[in-house]
Amino acid sequence: MTRQTKRCPIEKTLKQISGKWKSVIIYMLLKHQTCRFNELQKLIPDCSRRMLALQLKELEHDGLIVKKVYPVVPPKTEYSLTVRGKNLKPVVEGLQQWGKTDGDQ
Repeated sequence: MTRQTKRCPIEKTLKQISGKWKSVIIYMLLKHQTCRFNELQKLIPDCSRRMLALQLKELEHDGLIVKKVYPVVPPKTEYSLTVRGKNLKPVVEGLQQWGKTDGDQ
């Protein structure tokens, strides 16, 4: 067995959605389905342009989002979740619910 097949499923999931903004990006794409880069930047104002671009690139590499580039000037780029990304909905909703609790329970 390789290290990949031995890895705990939770470790595998966290590896793909870890990073300060990945879960937030997934959440925004679950709510808005398709977003342009600038729209995501407005929805996540505390995330720098550079960090947003990096996190989007990693999510695309992991097969969680798809990037569609339109051949127009200026360039138009849209991001949306893949089926695999949409399957994270219960995970992200669970994080959202847990974040709403006060921690004293």
